[in-house]
Amino acid sequence: MAGHKLTSCDRQILDLLQRNATLSVGDIAERVGISKSACWRRIHRLEEEGVIRERVTLLNQDKVNLPLTVYIVIRTNRHNDQWAAQFNEVVQGIAEILEVHRMSGDVDYLIKAVVTDMPGYDRLYKELIKADLFDVSSSFVMETMKQTTRLPLNYIA
Repeated sequence: MAGHKLTSCDRQILDLLQRNATLSVGDIAERVGISKSACWRRIHRLEEEGVIRERVTLLNQDKVNLPLTVYIVIRTNRHNDQWAAQFNEVVQGIAEILEVHRMSGDVDYLIKAVVTDMPGYDRLYKELIKADLFDVSSSFVMETMKQTTRLPLNYIA
């Protein structure tokens, strides 16, 4: 955060919002021990400064018929801007792809996606390979032992 340190109060607000973004400003203010207007100003500042990127609702993937999570490892032998732009366009167009990371080491890209079933994965795969990939390897999640969107706040300056 440029030029502004987060206070203990800011951390408490962030912790509450990470746990439940539907809390009202009044509820947050009461739990943190500040006025509603002071709480609103702090939240607004955290949004303006980019600490709070967005507020979302997390859905249960089983309840929306996307029970299968797959991690896809991509290797390419083309490391140029044109290929990267084409790859980016392909992955942006596939709604089932939740995350794409360019990696260091032996893997070029790591993708996290959700699909309905194996035929659903096959459809995703056929769309993905339009990006002219060198090697694709997939692993399917059998059991999720931990899943959170909450970032630890003890590293803030």
